[in-house]
Amino acid sequence: MTQELEILQGAISAVVYQNYDNGYAVLRLSVGGGQTVTVVGTIPMPSVGERLMVTGKWSTHSSYGRQFEAEFLERLMPQTSMEILSYLGSRVIKGIGPRMAARIVDRFGDQTLVIMEREPERLAEVSGISREKAKTIGEEFRLQVGMRHLMEFFAMHQLSAELAVRTYKLYGDSTIELLYDDPYLLMEDGLEAPFSAVDKFAIELGVAGDDPRRVEAGILFELTYNLGAGHSFLPLDKLVAATSQLISVDAQTVAEGMNRLLEADRLVKDTLNGIEVVYLPRLHEAETYCTSRLLSFAKAHFPEPMGLDRMIRKVAKQSGITYSEEQTQAIREAATSGVLLITGGPGTGKTTILNGILELLGQMQLKTLLAAPTGRAAKRLTEVTGEEASTIHRLLEASIDPHTGKMFFVRDEDNPLKADAVIVDEMSMVDVELLASLLRAIPAGKRLILVGDPDQLPPVGPGFPFNDMLRSGVLPTARLTEIFRQAQQSLIVMNAHRVNRGEMPELRVTNSDFFFMRRQREDAVVQLIRDLCTTRLPKNMGLPADQIQVLSPTRKGGAGTGELNRMLQAALNPPSQEKKEKQFGDYIFREGDRVMQIRNNYDIIWKKTDGSAVGTGIFNGDVGVIAAIDPAAQTLTVVYDDREATYDFTQLNELEPAYAMTVHKSQGSEYRCVILTCWNGSPYLLSRSVLYTAITRARELLIIVGREETVAVMTENAKKNRRYTGLKLRLQGDRV
Repeated sequence: MTQELEILQGAISAVVYQNYDNGYAVLRLSVGGGQTVTVVGTIPMPSVGERLMVTGKWSTHSSYGRQFEAEFLERLMPQTSMEILSYLGSRVIKGIGPRMAARIVDRFGDQTLVIMEREPERLAEVSGISREKAKTIGEEFRLQVGMRHLMEFFAMHQLSAELAVRTYKLYGDSTIELLYDDPYLLMEDGLEAPFSAVDKFAIELGVAGDDPRRVEAGILFELTYNLGAGHSFLPLDKLVAATSQLISVDAQTVAEGMNRLLEADRLVKDTLNGIEVVYLPRLHEAETYCTSRLLSFAKAHFPEPMGLDRMIRKVAKQSGITYSEEQTQAIREAATSGVLLITGGPGTGKTTILNGILELLGQMQLKTLLAAPTGRAAKRLTEVTGEEASTIHRLLEASIDPHTGKMFFVRDEDNPLKADAVIVDEMSMVDVELLASLLRAIPAGKRLILVGDPDQLPPVGPGFPFNDMLRSGVLPTARLTEIFRQAQQSLIVMNAHRVNRGEMPELRVTNSDFFFMRRQREDAVVQLIRDLCTTRLPKNMGLPADQIQVLSPTRKGGAGTGELNRMLQAALNPPSQEKKEKQFGDYIFREGDRVMQIRNNYDIIWKKTDGSAVGTGIFNGDVGVIAAIDPAAQTLTVVYDDREATYDFTQLNELEPAYAMTVHKSQGSEYRCVILTCWNGSPYLLSRSVLYTAITRARELLIIVGREETVAVMTENAKKNRRYTGLKLRLQGDRV
C-alpha cells in the first residue's frame, strides 16, 4: 500500500548536517506543542529560525530512528520577533551575529525582514550599523533569498545546490527566466554543469530532441568535454559521430548545427595533415598564436657576447663544477638563442644547467624572471636556484573581471613583462592556452628558455606543447642524456631511467634510497603505510610525517587516495577537544589537517603570516595546513607556507585532504620521502608515465608498497592516450 504524503509546518530549531554540494540536510523542526521532529532531504542552505512547509513521508532509519523524508518544501520566512531573532542570530547573514540581531529586532520587531529586503538603508538606525554596512547587509539578504529560491528550483529538477550558487552569481535574479528561455545556458564556461543533467532538465522544460539549441549544446559539450582528455580539437567526422550518439539525432542534423555554430564564430574549422578538424575558437587561437610566436623567437639570434668562453669558465669556477660538453653547449645556446628548449631525465644536470645559465645571464647584465606552473614547482625552483621564482599565473598577474567573474592576465602584449629573459621550469605541465598567455606577455627581442621532461605526465589542460615543440625539430634544443656519477649512486635516479626505457626497476636492493615492500593484501598495504608514516620512518629514519608524501595512481579503492586520506587523518591528526572540525560532504576537515587547493581561485585574499603583505590568488596544487576553523563566522583558515588564506564554508569544495594524493596531483613537486602504492587501477592509471613521474617526485627516499606484478604492469604499459593537437604540424609548416 502506497504511503500518503503528509505536510509538516514549523521552524528550524537545529541544523544537524548539511552538504553544500548537493543541498542534502538533516534538520530538527519545531512543529508546535513542544514537539520536535527530524526532517531529512534536499533542503539547501537551511538556517535556524527559518520556517518551512514540508511535504513528505515518515520512515524509520536503522540508526537514527523515526524521521520525515522531505519530497517538496516551501520556505516561509520567520514571522514573529522571536523567530526572526533566532534566524538572524544563527549568522545566516554575514555581518550579523546574535548581539547585532538582538539590536535589529529590538528596533524593527516583526517588520525586520521586510525592512532588510525593501528599505535596508534604515538598518543604519541601529547602533553599530553604518550606512555602508546597512547596504551590504541588504545586498546579502537579497542574495540569500534569491539564491534559496533558485536552489529550490534546481533541487526540483535534480540539479545541484553548488551549480545553483555558480549560476546565480552569473545571472542573478533573472536566472530562472533565462533558463526557461534556454536551459543550455548552464553549459557556459565556469558553470561546470554535467551535460546529462542539463539535458534532462531541458527536456523536462519541453525542449525537443532535435531542437537547434540542444544540438548546438551537444556539439559544444563534446569539444569542451574532450579538453579534459587533453585534446585541442577533434576530427570533424569523430565530432559528428560522437554528438550524434550523445543526443540520438542523425548526422545531418548535427552537421546543420555545426554550420550554424561556424557561422556564429562559435566553432573554427581547419585542415591538419589533410584532415578536417574542428576547434573551439579559443583553442584555435591559442595554438596558432603559439606557433607564430615560437617561430618568431626561433628566428631571433643574438650575437655572441665577447669573451663568452671566459664567462662560462668563470661561471663553472664560481660554482665549483666542471661542465660536460652537453652542458657547455646548452649554456652557450642560452647566450645566443631567442628560444631554447632544455630537456633531460633525472640526474642529467638540468638544475646545474639552470644555475649556470642564470649566472651567465647575470654576467651579461640581463634581467631574468623565473616561473613554473604550480606554487610547489615555483618554490622548488627558488630553492635550487636561490633566485625568486613565481607561478606563471602570478608572473602574468592573474586577475578577475568584476563584471564577468572570468580570469584574465594583466600582463599581455600591451603590458608586457619587464625582463630580458624568461625561464620556465616543469614545462611538461603547461597546456597550450597557458603557453599562449605567457608568450603574449614576452616582448619581441627577448630570450625564452623552457625546461622540462616530456616523459612525465602531460598537462591536465589541452595540448602537450612542450612535447610538440621537441618533436617538431624546428626549435633550438639542448637534450641532456648523460647521467652524472653522483646521480648514478641513487637508485631513485637509476630506476627512473630503467622504467623510462621499459625495463623493470631494481626492487631487491635494501641498502639504498629506493625500497620495495611487498604486500599481497589491500588491508596489509594500508596498514604498512600507516606504520611507515606514524612510527617507522619518523622513529627509525628521522623523517617527520609532514615530510612524507603518500602517492597513489588512483583515488578509488582501499589503497586509493580517498581511503588513505581518511586513514592517515585518523592516525596523524585524530579528533581532539582542542581541535575544531567542519564536516563538508563526505570529509571532516580538522584543525591541523594537510589540505590541497584543487582549482585556481584568483580572487581569494591571502596575507603573509608576518603581516608584511597582502595579495590574491590560491592555485590548483597549493598545499597547506588548516590553522583555524571558526564555526561562528563559518570560515576555515589555511596556511600555505608563509601565506594565510581564509575560506567561507561554501568554498570548501575547493579543498581536499592531502595526506595522500594522486600521482597526477604531485607533478612539479619534490618531497624528501615518497610512499607509492602499487595495487590496482585502470590501465590508463597503471602506466609507465605514472610510475616514472611518481619515482621522480622523491628527493631522498622512495618506498613502493604493493605487488611486484603491478610494478611490472606499469613498467610495460607505455600506451599514452593520443592527444589531438596541431602545434607540432604547425611548427613544421605541414598544416595542410
